[in-house]
Amino acid sequence: MSETQDSPDRKDLSPTEWKVMKIVWDLQKGVSREIYTVAGEENGWSVATVKTLLKRLVDKGYLSTTKIGNGFVYRPAQTAITVLRQAANTLLENTTRAATGPLLAHMVESSPLEAKELDALQKLIDEKKKSLARQSAKDKSRAHKSR
Repeated sequence: MSETQDSPDRKDLSPTEWKVMKIVWDLQKGVSREIYTVAGEENGWSVATVKTLLKRLVDKGYLSTTKIGNGFVYRPAQTAITVLRQAANTLLENTTRAATGPLLAHMVESSPLEAKELDALQKLIDEKKKSLARQSAKDKSRAHKSR
């Protein structure tokens, strides 16, 4: 039985595995030789190193593979956004409440965002503020009624 994204046994990606996943996500599906070439050019890795990383990613459930002739075709088992959200959730679960705001600010500052994406983030922030204000008003009303 293969592991799913939510499996407690699923292992996180190492920095080198992230690099291979980025290649496969960019290609959407990659023939083994194509992945060896790109990984070798970008990172200076040998074919043997890339083969090892690909096998590890298949074993962890991040890639699926199909044998075609003498080679393999690799496909992401999960979309990039799915895996990135899981990594972000893990990061947020492991941070303190006081560090959450500065962490998110750092991510925004460090990201190459376009105006459209910043507008979407601003909308989320505005909606979150409204939600917090509504919750605060409800809490005050409940406290007042319980007196």
